[in-house]
Amino acid sequence: MSLTLFFVLLGLTVASFWVGRQHAVSLRNGGARLHSLPSYHGTYVALVCGLPAALLLLAWISAEGWMIRQFVIAGLPDEFKQLPDGELALLMTDVRNMAYGAVPLDTSRPHIVSAVEHYNRLRGLSKVLSWLVILAVAIAGFVLARRMIAPEFRARNAVERILNVVLIISSSLAVLTTIGIVLSLVFEALRFFARVPVTEFLFGLTWSPQTAIRAEQVGASGAFGAVPLIVGTLVISVIAMLVAVPVGLMAAVYMSEFMPGRIRAVVKPILEILAGIPTVVYGFFAALTVAPLVQSIGMSLGLNVASQSALAAGVVMGIMIIPFVSSLSDDVINAVPQSLREGSYGLGATQAETIRLVLLPAALPGIVASVILAFSRALGETMIVVMAAGLAANLTINPLESVTTVTVHIAMLLVGDQEFDSAKTLSAFALGLLLFVVTLGLNIIAQRVVKKYREQYE
Repeated sequence: MSLTLFFVLLGLTVASFWVGRQHAVSLRNGGARLHSLPSYHGTYVALVCGLPAALLLLAWISAEGWMIRQFVIAGLPDEFKQLPDGELALLMTDVRNMAYGAVPLDTSRPHIVSAVEHYNRLRGLSKVLSWLVILAVAIAGFVLARRMIAPEFRARNAVERILNVVLIISSSLAVLTTIGIVLSLVFEALRFFARVPVTEFLFGLTWSPQTAIRAEQVGASGAFGAVPLIVGTLVISVIAMLVAVPVGLMAAVYMSEFMPGRIRAVVKPILEILAGIPTVVYGFFAALTVAPLVQSIGMSLGLNVASQSALAAGVVMGIMIIPFVSSLSDDVINAVPQSLREGSYGLGATQAETIRLVLLPAALPGIVASVILAFSRALGETMIVVMAAGLAANLTINPLESVTTVTVHIAMLLVGDQEFDSAKTLSAFALGLLLFVVTLGLNIIAQRVVKKYREQYE
């Protein structure tokens, strides 16, 4: 329903642009002197027609499920309204699944049948009302905007004001979303640190977050030392960078300075395809090909190599992030002014000397940015580590042993039947906050390096 209504609204917006533009053209052909181009008049009509209706559609989709749920709960018998929140939520989930046909209708419970019928009636009513209200808003906007078209109407100024408001709102949403993410991490992490000391989390050498699910159950008290996870993350990330940075940087230099243009136009997109491959595919490649290969090579050399090792995961992760380094480095090397190359050649430098002493130093800010981006990508990878490096939180820097990372355990801690307010589950937010602080620190360092060398070479 929402998708169909969206395309209908999109068609009305396009049609309103054409109608508004044609009306402005007819005024101009009639001898009127327009303040703005006809395309601005058409854009103004399209914006006034489509933008409020699109915002209303988004708000409707966001609030529809909650409103229907409240009305259905209000229609339940009193004994069900007084259920605990958890049981009531499960009941409404069953009603919703039956209403959408995900599970068969349970005819043995009359109150469920009545609730499902009520749910479906409200869905149908919401569908009809959404079409009527949203199309009415779109048509009303079209009529009002169409009447505004006149020779003296400043359509360009109006369009720019509307777009300026849209840009301000979009940027504000991005900032507010970031603030919301940070506050949610900080709030839940503080709840965790109220139970587990910060010093134990940051400096503890054992990670075993197993706690009792219920008060009467016998369970471990849990050990929340994050050092093994931090070390494992750094080991795998460093291995990945040792693979990605040299290969990616040399590929960028070759594509920028040596490769013919026609071949480069084909090779660079092919290289960038690596960035579009799902990480789970890399995980399969690491688990089925690279890890056994690393183990067999190590055993032939007399080394004790685990079936799942940091080396296998790091190598495959490095292959995955090569495009981040090569593509960005290629762009910044190409952005170096040609005058620097010509000046170097004029002084008698060879091409290799020009690349080493002129181009790479001049492109260093962009290269540093690409390396930091690649390192941040490596820090946040999960699937490759799960499938190739294992889940054991071993405190070791030996790349031939099995290790794990922060992101893997964040994913593990947020699944299962553990209570959400337990120390085990809350530790995922502490790990997320730690990862966020590390990534933020890397970005700050990168910005300082970029600023320093940019001032030097501009």
